[in-house]
Amino acid sequence: MTMNHSAAESLDYEPIHPGSGRPDRSGPRRRLGATLAAVAAVAAKAKSLLILMPKLKLLTTFGSALVSIGAYALIWGLPFAAGFVVLLFLHELGHGIQLRREGVKASAPMFIPFLGAVISAKSMGRDAAAEARVGLAGPVLGSLASLVPLALWLATGSDFWRALAYIGFFLNLFNLLPVLPLDGGRAMAALTPWMWLVGFAGLVALAFFFPNPILLLVIVLGGLESWRRWKLRDTPEGRAYHAIRPRTRVLVAATYLGLAALLAVGVAETYFARGIG
Repeated sequence: MTMNHSAAESLDYEPIHPGSGRPDRSGPRRRLGATLAAVAAVAAKAKSLLILMPKLKLLTTFGSALVSIGAYALIWGLPFAAGFVVLLFLHELGHGIQLRREGVKASAPMFIPFLGAVISAKSMGRDAAAEARVGLAGPVLGSLASLVPLALWLATGSDFWRALAYIGFFLNLFNLLPVLPLDGGRAMAALTPWMWLVGFAGLVALAFFFPNPILLLVIVLGGLESWRRWKLRDTPEGRAYHAIRPRTRVLVAATYLGLAALLAVGVAETYFARGIG
């Protein structure tokens, strides 16, 4: 149908607006579009979170470290608390580095106020020698880290650095107790499981004369872990796990005894009866 120009001008013309009688189908379309946009935004954020997962683990380590610093600061003051947490971090970093060298994926350190720090892994390595290397790597790096405040104390004479060196040496020496799940107990896996019983008895005696909640916690955890490992020692898997070459046993024993002796000297030389605040 055609319309001439004069006829078109004689009609009153108004554009069509929503609500003018034509059915409105744009509302559902807009709602569907908004829903799809929201889903896309959530998917994009989820993808971003997956990409940021390693950074989130780092944030977890950093956050737990800050909480621990705050907790220790209530006792020792902020500077000493920060130094202590750094020493804890370097100790755990030693375990993490060795675990990766053994081909075991390890988590980032997680700090627990008044209990130290932990690294989680599916295993300690393929055999008892690997477990011993992982166990000793923490005190080795932790002891080297403690030499820094020792050097600063010798250079400045500041009791602050002396106390920090002392706590570093003491921390690593304590971890060399031959009790599972401490680092010394890991080293004993490559020597003889009988030392777990000796170390456990010594720890019980220590807790009797010097009651301490941390010692009690180690006794409970160590007792359960030692009993579990002791039952498995004569199984085929257990014998294969503990089948270590004599040369390796000698190296582990020399490292363990030498490190323990040096740390004992460090504790004795840096000890002084004075609080830090």
